[in-house]
Amino acid sequence: MPAALIEPSAEHAAIVSHYVYNRPSPTAKVFKAEALEAIQNFLKRNASQSIKCGSVDSVISDLKSQMARVPFSEPKNPSFQFIDLFAGIGGFRVAMQALGGKCIFSSEWDKEAKKTYAANFGEVPFGDITSKRVKDSIPSGFDVLCAGFPCQAFSIAGRRGGFEDTRGTLFFQVAEIIKKHSPQAFFLENVKGLVGHDGGRTLATILNVLRNDLGYFVPDPKIINARDFGVPQHRERLFIAGFRSKSHADSFRYPPKSRKNSVFADVKEEHVVETRYYLSTQYLTCLRRHRARHEGKGNGFGYSVIQDNEVANAVVCGGMGRERNLVLDHRITDFTPQTNIQGTVNTEGIRKMTPREWARLQGFPDKFLIPVANASAYKQFGNSVAVPAIQATAKMILKAIGKV
Repeated sequence: MPAALIEPSAEHAAIVSHYVYNRPSPTAKVFKAEALEAIQNFLKRNASQSIKCGSVDSVISDLKSQMARVPFSEPKNPSFQFIDLFAGIGGFRVAMQALGGKCIFSSEWDKEAKKTYAANFGEVPFGDITSKRVKDSIPSGFDVLCAGFPCQAFSIAGRRGGFEDTRGTLFFQVAEIIKKHSPQAFFLENVKGLVGHDGGRTLATILNVLRNDLGYFVPDPKIINARDFGVPQHRERLFIAGFRSKSHADSFRYPPKSRKNSVFADVKEEHVVETRYYLSTQYLTCLRRHRARHEGKGNGFGYSVIQDNEVANAVVCGGMGRERNLVLDHRITDFTPQTNIQGTVNTEGIRKMTPREWARLQGFPDKFLIPVANASAYKQFGNSVAVPAIQATAKMILKAIGKV
């Protein structure tokens, strides 16, 4: 999408891309007026600078053509529609599109994640979902709401923990959208810790709102491990499925485990990895001393080196996320430091995983583009959902509502 027309941080970027992406379906009408105004303003600006950019129709045609060339373009004959809230880099979208779904709305506040999302799907997500304007931009008529919302405590002391008690939290935004649009089903994902968060009261409030305040039929949530769905990563997350119809809920079952048992070797880089991924001798010594100190205190803190025949720990951003997923790779031939490290490059073959390896651990196909710097890429994949686990569960949800 032309940078001169829209920037991923600008709200009109979302409006224009959503309008073009959804044409010629009736859904596009929601975005039409503002999108056309943004394009016309773009043409006027460039005309004043003596830059020829064609007509509104030619700009739309160019954008539509660009969207058709992204790695994950919309299905030709979609069988259902969904929206993607707290979209991150699009893990839900990869899974849902693979099952034949068309995304008609996406929302994500992080600027760098938006860049990755736009590069892969051709659509810039809307921003802050707490904004009335953003919520008012959500089209009606979608079948499934998808959301990996953050975990927050509620103000429920001395109360029953209902809809009003969730105000000010991001879950409230999800509940409000469900209440307004009444989709056939929703699929929510959260960290395993939500089960015990605030002594279990947070999850109890969420289920009470979904079941009693919103009137949805919600089977008991389930903790799903990504490892059980074909990726070599121990990653447990809480899945919550809900249905407008009791018969749909009664027919729903969480998916059985995959028979595929993957190990790190299955996602390891095929070629020699750049020297910058290898730890310095001084940093490696520091990690070993740090672990020894914690072990001396009876703590389990420390780094981990994953063997080729082992399963990785959960990839997470921050803390020791990368250090708990170090690997052995003896293919290094150039020990000349590529960054300002202290000490020398270690000769034991110990390195960090690459962003592409993290992507594979989360089940993203290799055609998934990584247009951001490594620091952002690690954060984005660490925050993402594991695609195969999402897809397997989504398939069961869609089966229950008769969409697959």
